[in-house]
Amino acid sequence: MGSLPKTPYSPSSHHLSMMQQVFVENDYTNFLIHSYMISFNGFATMLTNHQKEKISQMEGVVSESDVVIGVLDTSVWPESDSFKDEGFGPVPKNWKGSCAGGKNFTCNKKIIGARYYIEDTAIDLDGHGSHTTSTAAGNYVHRASFFGLAKGTARGGVPFARIAAYKVCTELGCDSSAILSAFDDAIADGVSINSISIGSSYQYFFEEDPIAIGSFHAMAGGILAVNSAGNSGPFPAFVSSVSPWMLSVATSTIDRRFIDKVVLGNEKIL
Repeated sequence: MGSLPKTPYSPSSHHLSMMQQVFVENDYTNFLIHSYMISFNGFATMLTNHQKEKISQMEGVVSESDVVIGVLDTSVWPESDSFKDEGFGPVPKNWKGSCAGGKNFTCNKKIIGARYYIEDTAIDLDGHGSHTTSTAAGNYVHRASFFGLAKGTARGGVPFARIAAYKVCTELGCDSSAILSAFDDAIADGVSINSISIGSSYQYFFEEDPIAIGSFHAMAGGILAVNSAGNSGPFPAFVSSVSPWMLSVATSTIDRRFIDKVVLGNEKIL
């Protein structure tokens, strides 16, 4: 719920009064987990989806769906199930961006912004941007699978976050001037955080790295940039994202294997 008011204020009483408005039971106090009232204002509680929706609409609540992730990549494929806007309310009032995706690109309450600086459309014609964006903020996709394997529900890290797509790359690579233009626009548009899963295979000097330069100015405006550590390695000094004002993220493989039979042309099965 943001910062604590400077005027005389009882956080715990306020939190309980909000819960009282969404609970039918008289013992609603039993569902309160914790009130945060020392350094910031907020509370944790057990809620149904319906109760969560009611509380998110109350004055003073900073809803998760007001977070806007600005993704600099090959943009997104709007028709993907990961980017459907079911369950989303109106676009946040503090959003200053626009849907300038060009031909055949349509925004919704999930994808609330789109811009392109390379090619003639914001539509993702490569697939990388749709992959990284859905990893960060993809909505829930039920009955997902990999050709029938690993069936389940797919979702991004923050499924109720909004998305602003900035197309700075194609299958041929990324453009430095486009990256800086996207940062320039994203800061003005009012994104909450930038996600950049692109970069070089080696380290640049800060003054020569468009991601380092753009993220520095974003951080000066209070906007964190999350950047992939690099796609090379695993060897010493192969991390390419080393700017101290960015959050560099690395990943690894998982201990999971998909085993299936392979039928050859001669009908021999391996």
